Parts: sequence; C-alpha cells; structure tokens
Amino acid sequence: MNRAALFILADGRFPAGGHAQSGGAEAAVAAGRVRDADSLQEFCRGRLHTAGLVAAALAAAAAAGHAPLELDEAADARTPVLALRTTARRLGRQMMRAARATWPSAGLDALAAARPQGAHQPVVLGLAARSAGLAPLDAASAAVYEAVSAPATATVRLLGLDPFDATAVLARLAPELDRVAATAADAARRVRAEGTDALPAASAPLLDVTAQQHAAWPVRLFAS
Repeated sequence: MNRAALFILADGRFPAGGHAQSGGAEAAVAAGRVRDADSLQEFCRGRLHTAGLVAAALAAAAAAGHAPLELDEAADARTPVLALRTTARRLGRQMMRAARATWPSAGLDALAAARPQGAHQPVVLGLAARSAGLAPLDAASAAVYEAVSAPATATVRLLGLDPFDATAVLARLAPELDRVAATAADAARRVRAEGTDALPAASAPLLDVTAQQHAAWPVRLFAS
C-alpha cells in the first residue's frame, strides 16, 4: 500500500481547488458565530460530525470499489442545497483533473466521461484514493481532514487568527477525526449488502441555509 500517497492527497497544496473554499466559515465569521479559536473548534466539530461524516463515507465507499455513479446519486440526495451541490461538483471536476494527472486510471477516466460537469468531490476523492492504492479508511481520513482544515485555514485569513491557534484546533480534534473516519469506513463496508442507504445522511441545516445565502453575496473572499 502506497501510504505516502495519502499525504499527497490530503496536502492542502494538492491542486484540487480546496484553497478557495472556507467550508462555510466565511458566512459563520460574518454572522459572529466564529470569533476566535474556541468558536472555530465548535464550528469544525459540528461540520466534522455532519458534512464531514457524509463526505467521508462517500469517499470510503468509492475507494472500496462501489459504483461511483450510484454514489454520486447518493451524494446528490444528501446535498439538498443547490449552492452546495454546485460547489461539490465544481470541486469534483477540479479534483478529477488533478487525480487523473497524478494517478491515471480507467476508473477515473470512466467517471470523468460519465460526469463531464463534475461528480461530487467526495466520490472523486475516494476514486482517486483507490487509483493511488489507498484503502477506504485512508479515503475517509482525507475527507474528514479536509472538512475541518478548510474552515481552520480560511479563518486565519478571515479573522487574522494566529495560525498556531488554528493548527492547535485541528490537533485537539484529531481523536474525533479518527473516530468519524472509522465510522464512515464501517458504513462503506455495509454498502455491498445494504446499498447506499447504509451511508450516513447527517444534516447541518444552518450550514445549508448560510451556504445558499453566501452564494448570493456580491463580494466574498471564498467560493463557499
């Protein structure tokens, strides 16, 4: 197993477009819900156990070899807000470009042909992990890390938060990241027997509402 590939896939410098996303943090900062390191940690925890869990399970299922088009439909069903569906597919398209250049595979080619507008990013992430020789748990770990690292990094720019404090938030959440990734990988293992209904569908209504509002802002620093 090429474990070094996990570091490449999870690296914020991997050219998959994540640097332009705040994961909802920009709207949360504007609303005063994220003000400092403590409130950032609570925001990231909420995102981890909702959107992060869903994304991790989809990524793990794709890495396990389940049908990516079925998983893409499952991702659509779990993303009720147009703004988030649009963002997920845009990020999926960008990740597809990066993944095909880095770990070319027939699976990535087939999904790119079937979803030229872009598949949901977690599905592409999982398929990229599979193409890189990684396990479903690795894909889930990359997905949960992305779910919290994007808001943490964005808050440094939005609030001028000390980067050391933002990194400390991620470190304190690390045990929860591991648990959520394991839960997601376990759900992915059940897909073969139970279908995509085995995947979690945790919701975050406030993230949904603010994402749609954020998309209509005339001026914003981040795309989401």
